[in-house]
Amino acid sequence: MKKDIPHIALEPGKKLYFASDFHLGAPNHAESLVREKRIITWLDQIKADAQEIFLVGDLFDFWFEYKRAVPKGFVRFFGKLAELVDAGITVKIFTGNHDLWMADYFQKEIGTEVIHEPITFSSQAKTLYVGHGDGLGPGDKAYKFLKKSLFTNPICTFLFGRIMHPNLGMFLGNAWSLNSWKKNRAEDVVFDEIVLEKEFLYQYIMEMEKSGSHHDFYIFGHRHIALDSQLNEHTKYVNLGDWIRFNSYGVFDGETLELKRF
Repeated sequence: MKKDIPHIALEPGKKLYFASDFHLGAPNHAESLVREKRIITWLDQIKADAQEIFLVGDLFDFWFEYKRAVPKGFVRFFGKLAELVDAGITVKIFTGNHDLWMADYFQKEIGTEVIHEPITFSSQAKTLYVGHGDGLGPGDKAYKFLKKSLFTNPICTFLFGRIMHPNLGMFLGNAWSLNSWKKNRAEDVVFDEIVLEKEFLYQYIMEMEKSGSHHDFYIFGHRHIALDSQLNEHTKYVNLGDWIRFNSYGVFDGETLELKRF
C-alpha cells in the first residue's frame, strides 16, 4: 500500500458507495424527475451503512455556475445530499464532461467536496483510483482539445459567465447537452457489444499498471456501460454505468468492490 496517499479507514459495518451519470435534466423535466426520485430512494437505502459516497461525474446533463445564479431544479436531490452530509456522511462530487463548470456552490450550500481530477486513495489494505473518465487514454483528440482550449480555459469560462446572460447561456448549454444525449443513446447498442481491449479506459488502466502505478481497483463512469471486470489477479476495473438504463452503483466493503443494480 502506498504511504503517501490519502487513506479512508472504514468504520465497522460501513461501506464506500460509488455512482455516476445521473444526467439530471435530460431529456426533459418529466423523465428527469422520475430518475431524480429513483436516485433519492437509492440514497435513502444506503445511508444506514454509507461512510462516504462518491458521485463520479455527469450528475447533471448541463451545469454552469454563474457568480450569483445556478441552474433551477433538482431541489429534491440537493435536499437529500444536504441531509446525508448533516448526518455525518462524506459526499464527494466529481465533475464530468457535462458538468465541468462547478465552482463553490456545493461546498458552501451543501457541504460536499468537489473534485475536478481523478484521485488515488487507500482504504484498509486496498488502493483505489477514481475519476469520471473523460479525456483519459488514447484517442478522442477533438474532445481533449476542446476541453483544454475552451471548456476549462479560465478566460473562456470567465467570459461565458460574465457576458452570456444566464437565460441564453443555459439555453445553449442545454441544447448542446441534449444533442450529446441523443448521440449517446444511439451508441448504447454498440456498448452492449463492447470489446474490452478496445476500450480507451481499459488501455489507460493497462498503461498505468505497466508504468508501475498499481491500484487494486479502478472506478470510472462516463462510458455508460455497467462493467465489472477482473483484469488480473490483483486489478479490477469497474465502470459504474448510468441511471438511464442500468441504475447501477459500486460498493466497497473494505475487501471487495462489487457492481450492483438498484
